[in-house]
Amino acid sequence: MSILLLSVSHHTAPMSTVSALSLTADETMKLCHGIAATDHVDEVAVLSTCNRTEVYARVDRFHAGLDEVTAALAAAGGVDLGSLQQQCAVYFDEGAVAHAFAVAAGLDSMVVGESQILGQFRTALAIGQQAGTVGTSLNALFQQGIRVGKRVQTETEIGAAGRSLVTSAYEVVTETGGGLEGRRVLVIGAGSMASLAARTAAAHGARVVAVNRTHERARHLTASIEGATAVPWSHRRAALAEADVVVACTGAKGLVLDAADLAGTPVTHVVDLALPRDVDPAVDSMLQLITLETLAARADHEDPAGVGAARQLVATEVADFLASRRAAQVAPTVVALRSMASDVVGAELQRLDGRLPELGEAERAEIARTVRRVVDKLLHHPTVRVQEFAADQQVDYAAALRDLFALDPQSVAAVMSAPGSPGRSAEDPQ
Repeated sequence: MSILLLSVSHHTAPMSTVSALSLTADETMKLCHGIAATDHVDEVAVLSTCNRTEVYARVDRFHAGLDEVTAALAAAGGVDLGSLQQQCAVYFDEGAVAHAFAVAAGLDSMVVGESQILGQFRTALAIGQQAGTVGTSLNALFQQGIRVGKRVQTETEIGAAGRSLVTSAYEVVTETGGGLEGRRVLVIGAGSMASLAARTAAAHGARVVAVNRTHERARHLTASIEGATAVPWSHRRAALAEADVVVACTGAKGLVLDAADLAGTPVTHVVDLALPRDVDPAVDSMLQLITLETLAARADHEDPAGVGAARQLVATEVADFLASRRAAQVAPTVVALRSMASDVVGAELQRLDGRLPELGEAERAEIARTVRRVVDKLLHHPTVRVQEFAADQQVDYAAALRDLFALDPQSVAAVMSAPGSPGRSAEDPQ
């Protein structure tokens, strides 16, 4: 079984496709269940953010698994299958591990080094676990990816910068309209992105007002931000009439702002960080509209400090993870070999009982201990070394052991499926 990763992001597809594939938590769980029910996938997790949707799957056949994953994702987003096949990136096994760690580290994000992706990576794992579609392989991949992301955030300059889509958008505002200090920023929405937008604006000296369809959520958002206020949804036009900058990041399926809403207001900049869009593109003809596309184009020309060190850290972690995985993959075969040796010893001791019935219990016990010690000593060095070799090289040592000792593949499979075995973890669904 190997890891397959299908990625649709701002790197591979237009934002219209990325938007169509942006999934809610419920939609994500439904997709996990649908893919896990196919013939060639036995584990699946889905990461869906404002600039990417990725399916991580454990498959037994590459092409068959890819067809099943692609078809399910296209159906979930209402996207043409042929178009999706042209607008995605596919990674397999070692490539999937490398991409997953780069994503968790923020190195594949629209704003390189942004930290929000780490929380989104955790959420993808949590949803997969809740759906019961994440087992040993994906759990290990995601847990290690989270660890890698934390290391990049804490150990490199790229993490110290505290970058995000919000900070990048505010940089555009500052470059074209001056700083935020003393300006009035209206935040529409009450999710994590809206919270970040409000806190960041307040930290730069802006006067923050929040508005949301559920007024209580807007009040909760502003409660811990000094000087920030929340207004009811019905008062949003009055709030627009007093705003200089608007940040829209709701989860609405349709537009929440159009040209008529902004006509006659003092608003100079509108930031739309939502998928699907919150703001009518026609607004761009009236004032500066900053969208995800704007930030993606900006990111193409950026090379933030610390990228090289972060990429090197990720590369080292990928190599270590793959080495550990190769060593773990040979472990069930080693266990099966030792089990076979134990069976041989048991059979020979039983035959000895028949040939020398006059032996006393003490003698029999000593002979049994001696024979088992001999077998253990003979197997110890080779089995330790084979796991070391498996970690360092690209040779299938598990297959070599099976061939050399004529091990029954079924016995190896039995070891891998046994609870608590080297090939299974406590997170495996039963």
